[in-house]
Amino acid sequence: MQDNSSTVMTENDPLAARRRRLIFRANHRGTFETDILIGGFVEANVAAMTEAELTDMEAILEMPDPELTDWLFGRLPLPEEKATPMLRRMVDASRAKGAGKTE
Repeated sequence: MQDNSSTVMTENDPLAARRRRLIFRANHRGTFETDILIGGFVEANVAAMTEAELTDMEAILEMPDPELTDWLFGRLPLPEEKATPMLRRMVDASRAKGAGKTE
């Protein structure tokens, strides 16, 4: 996984503080699985996120871990009313990662 955290800490980025907070919050969810899954996704994508996408990600991080984990691991379908573009990207990335396992 590529670490974009150094990219998001430039002084020229007016959204740098939000990006740093998202990286921290995504990696400190409270459960090991979500820390890795969500944290990895945020670290890999946060540098390219627009302001609207950052807002969407902040809202996703407010969701309870059990629900989010079930959706990301495919144990439950993603409810249409929760399916923002960012959450769909996360679900697709998580499931693609899971499908690529060779264990």
